[in-house]
Order: sequence, then C-alpha cells, then structure tokens
Amino acid sequence: MDAGTTELVTLDVLSSHRSSLPHPSRPRQLRQPSFEANCVAIWLGWADAFRNGGTVILPKDRDPRFITIRRGGTLTDSDHRLLALWAAACAEHVLHLFELVQPSDPRPRQAIEQIRAWARGEIRMSQSRAAGGHAMAAARDLSGAARHAAYAAGQAAVVAHVAAHELGAAAYAIKAVRAAAPGCEGESAGRLECRWQREQLPDAIRELVLEDQQLRNEICWSVFDC
Repeated sequence: MDAGTTELVTLDVLSSHRSSLPHPSRPRQLRQPSFEANCVAIWLGWADAFRNGGTVILPKDRDPRFITIRRGGTLTDSDHRLLALWAAACAEHVLHLFELVQPSDPRPRQAIEQIRAWARGEIRMSQSRAAGGHAMAAARDLSGAARHAAYAAGQAAVVAHVAAHELGAAAYAIKAVRAAAPGCEGESAGRLECRWQREQLPDAIRELVLEDQQLRNEICWSVFDC
C-alpha cells in the first residue's frame, strides 16, 4: 500500500456476509465452492483495506437519497441503475492502469461488466457485489495507480448493493490518475479526471452526485475539488 494512502471501506458488505459465511454446524449442501469463493473474495478485498487503516466513507446517518424506495429511501430503481452505470464509466476510464501491470488478471474488468449486466437486469445484485469483492482482492498485492484502479472497479460493482459506493468508484479513479501522472502533475491530472467524470453524468442524477461530492469530499481525500 502506498504511504499515506487510506482505502474507502464500508461496513455494510462485511456485515451482510458475516451471517452467511459457511459454518461447520450448517448442512453440508450449503457449503458450495462458488459461494465460498465469493465470500472469501469479498472478505479479502475489504479486510485488506481494514488492515491498512481504512476509512468508512458512508455517513453514520445514511442519506435517504441513496437508499432505494423499497428499503425506505427515495432512490428510484432507474436512478440507481444510472448511478451504477456512471460508476462503471469512471472505473473503466482508468482500467488500463491496472491492466498495464496485471494484463492476465480479468477480475476488475469482469466487475465492471457485472455491474453493467446488473443495470440491464441480467444478473442478481449479489453477483455484482461478489464481482466487486474479486476486483478488490485483485488489488491486494499492488500499489499506486494499478491498486487504485482495481479498487475503482470493485467499488463500482458494489453500487448494486449500496448506491452510495458511486463516489468510491469515482474517487479511486481520480486517485489512480493522480498516481500515474509524472512528477508534480498529479493534482492537475486528478482535476481533469474529475471534470471528465462530471461530463459523463446523466442529467437525471447530476445534481444528486454533485451534492454528494460536496458532502463527502473531505473523507474522499478532497479529490472532488475540481
């Protein structure tokens, strides 16, 4: 992990899986390899960030605008999908920074593909969330731009589960660009990436995301000062 770097971490993914992890007292048929592999990937991705001094970016009091209507918030399914697609675009824009270092590792790219498939209604939320865990596990032994790019993909994929991860994808993408920039050009490169991201925002969610950036900018390394 880079010196001075903290990872965007949320407790919700861990807590949602803790109760469902295989236990010796549970029936044998529940302990299927694919299920266990998904759980392990998610735990490795998030636990690695915790071990390295992670920061929880979701506010203590969740913003109801990022909670779906069926869960008591005000977020429509259509806007949830738009947030997911925007997060995927942010992550994909820096994916090459991971693939330059790890060209044979498909996990971050697959995570981006999975969140888009979820937005199209082709897969379940849990499948996209699991892909996010795999992408974040891909970052574990990396540093710099490649690590941040993998985390951007992972954050994008878990937007299916918690919509507020959309800023995680965007923030990590900006951090990846900053880390890849030569010399003292990191800050200016990050601002350009931030502006590019804003240009991709659909009108329906533009105001929502921009307000969210203002509210959480400080705990997102102030990367949205652009």
